[in-house]
Amino acid sequence: MAGHSADGAGQPPETLTRHLGRRVRHLRSARDWSLETLARISGVSRSMLSQIERERANPTLAVTLRIARAFGMTLGELLESPGSASRLVVIRADDRTYHYRSDRNARIRTLSPLNLEKDVEFYEVQLPPGGALRSAPHFAGTREFVTVQRGRVRVESGGDSEILHTGDSASYRADVPHALVNVGHGQALLFLVDIYCQSPVSGV
Repeated sequence: MAGHSADGAGQPPETLTRHLGRRVRHLRSARDWSLETLARISGVSRSMLSQIERERANPTLAVTLRIARAFGMTLGELLESPGSASRLVVIRADDRTYHYRSDRNARIRTLSPLNLEKDVEFYEVQLPPGGALRSAPHFAGTREFVTVQRGRVRVESGGDSEILHTGDSASYRADVPHALVNVGHGQALLFLVDIYCQSPVSGV
């Protein structure tokens, strides 16, 4: 294990909120963009961008993705920092940046670092009775791995389908239309892993 430097001894690692604020401010300044320009390109309000840059906002994953796209970057490129590959990364349960989706069909929380986007992605998925997570094809060669922590779920991949019960796991192609459907009477809790290949599929 590497020792601590004197300058950083006893100091906690930089939080994602602080890092994102500094990163957005730096990228915007480097392009000589005003907040209004970034707001127009990203579709994120000027007030939200201002709060992010002042490290007073913890944006959702969707907002962070819009900002990344405005700069022509992936989430990973936006969030990367020197030495991040060797640093312990902790994702707190209440960190809204990782709350990917919440609606009547599904509630999804990202459990993997955002800089691994489109490489390996790990999710906690909650499906209400009758809820479904339906996805268009991902990149060619992409596979998903799912474990049912609680409930009864139908896995669909292309023309194949199978019912999973609590404790069951499955792997399947995710470069075809695929879905996870709660066919039980209570809420289903799943853990889902996407492993991507980098060859784009038309229509993604």
